[in-house]
Amino acid sequence: MFKMINKLLHVGCGYKTAKHLPALFHEDWDEIRLDLDPKTNPDIVGSVIDLSEINNDSIDCIYSSHNLEHLYSHEVSPALAEFIRVLKPTGFTVITLPDLQSIAQLIVDDKLMDVAYQSQIGSISAIDMIYGHRASVAAGNKFMPHCTGFTRNSLALALNNTGFKDVRVLRGAHFDLWAIAAVEKQGKLFWELMDKAIVVK
Repeated sequence: MFKMINKLLHVGCGYKTAKHLPALFHEDWDEIRLDLDPKTNPDIVGSVIDLSEINNDSIDCIYSSHNLEHLYSHEVSPALAEFIRVLKPTGFTVITLPDLQSIAQLIVDDKLMDVAYQSQIGSISAIDMIYGHRASVAAGNKFMPHCTGFTRNSLALALNNTGFKDVRVLRGAHFDLWAIAAVEKQGKLFWELMDKAIVVK
């Protein structure tokens, strides 16, 4: 039976909630939480563009949920390079973030301000997915604005160009993308596990 007891780096972790991780990361994973905002009580206060507190080749997986879009475009490549540096050769990353291509269709349909879906932080409209959650920004959360964005192809290209050798990007049901990128080429067993554990919804 394939069982992993591994070290997970959760970047841009935010506040810890009951459902803050995909099913893949069950109790056998040791979660290290990293966030710029000290109010979220992370294990490490810091940015994904500087993971200097973490040793080379020491992490089995990096989980990044709605984090990379808060970087400036020129910061994405250095952040992903840091991912590769701290990941073990057998390591991989799971990334989810807004899908600008599907969001653009809402704009074409003149639904910029319409509620697209409900999230844990409330109603989400196309304008929130592009620029950052308006209510959070209005409440003074200086970490919430979005500074860049991705389509399925541009996210895959960014991961490939940084040096990930096995990359898959899927579309979710809430105008989002889900990427799984491994440092080295993976076999059938790995991708079967990902298909079962990473539920794109």
